[in-house]
Amino acid sequence: MNNLFKALNDPTRRAILELLKEEDQSAGAIAAHFDISKPSISHHLDILKRAELVVGIRSGQFIHYSLNMTVFDEVIGWLMQFNSNNKK
Repeated sequence: MNNLFKALNDPTRRAILELLKEEDQSAGAIAAHFDISKPSISHHLDILKRAELVVGIRSGQFIHYSLNMTVFDEVIGWLMQFNSNNKK
């Protein structure tokens, strides 16, 4: 859970998640949306992968990234336990 919150703490990583919400993308396509270096984008993607928020699938020489919805579902479930409407 710590890796997850660390990953979500950065605005660039949150913006990457927003991009991937629309469609799976390669690192190069993701980098084209930002005014930072490709190695920096790779670092952000690595943090997102370690938090299991994204998965990367190799296709030839490219890696295509997509959201890992399972983790999002788990986080939502965990957060919902704090909803006062769920108390018995």
